Amino acid sequence: MAYTTSTFGNHAYAADTLPGKGITVKPVKNPVPEENFQHLLVMRALEQLGYTVQPYKDVDYPTAYMSIASGDATFIASHWNPLHADFYKNAGGDAKFYRQGEYISNAAQGYLIDKKTADHYNITNIAQLQDPKLAALFDTDGDGKADLAGCTPGWGCEAVVEHHLDAYTLRPTITHQQGNYAALIADTLARFKAGQPVLYYTWTPYWVSNELIPGKDVVWLEVPFSAMPGEQKGLDTTLPNGKNYGFVVNKQQIVANKAWTDANPAAAKLFEIMRLPLADINAQNHLMSQGENKDADVQRHVDGWIKAHQATFDGWIAQALAAAAK
Repeated sequence: MAYTTSTFGNHAYAADTLPGKGITVKPVKNPVPEENFQHLLVMRALEQLGYTVQPYKDVDYPTAYMSIASGDATFIASHWNPLHADFYKNAGGDAKFYRQGEYISNAAQGYLIDKKTADHYNITNIAQLQDPKLAALFDTDGDGKADLAGCTPGWGCEAVVEHHLDAYTLRPTITHQQGNYAALIADTLARFKAGQPVLYYTWTPYWVSNELIPGKDVVWLEVPFSAMPGEQKGLDTTLPNGKNYGFVVNKQQIVANKAWTDANPAAAKLFEIMRLPLADINAQNHLMSQGENKDADVQRHVDGWIKAHQATFDGWIAQALAAAAK
């Protein structure tokens, strides 16, 4: 009789009695490589429960939610709440999705510029870039307008940035540069290292803030007032410290097909209780930015995280197994 590789609560569990035996899991994720780590960790835990976990498929967010709602996919581990509220609602909302717990907390996002330019011109608020002379400092293509390294089309942030450009009357002076975010941010880094002004959007957890350190190399820009689109309309983006960077601090959750989790209480419990510190993702993403970005590297990072947090990981499995036994 086969046994799992780990023991939980001093008991070895027979593989053929595990709750996931014979059940296939089909993960999806956004194509951003820096989100592989958090997905692979969930997939490893599901494998410990006996599930057959297929390799994740990279799809854009709208497609991910529609696929999960229809049952063509099982889960995604990077549901930004409330940033993805429109994707979630448009694909069926609570009737189609299981969404419990808080996998990653305090995911921030916003606009930043280099500290040298901020200090020299006393720029603290993005609305100051209504001034064509200040905006022109961040012109990268010679048209006189600021070039904002922004969001890949189809991301949740795209709708917010586009809404902000109108709400803060910035379209005459700022161009939202879109495309492959990794390429945009690589160009931004190169400009910064060359001593040139930079203006960009980013989020945490992501490796950029390990390279361009807020408060040291760059500064967050505030916005003049809260202005959010769609399902987020009316949300106050002011932080407890009084600063307003234009985005709600998000939590990232694991969202799964509701019919599937109803039939798989062990997985449902796992999705609810898993927690991954944002600092751990930043650290792993930083390793990727330093060249440890191959699939084998990320798998090794997952191995290392589990080994360093074995008691926590085993605790998740034990709670999930207990949920299946009820």
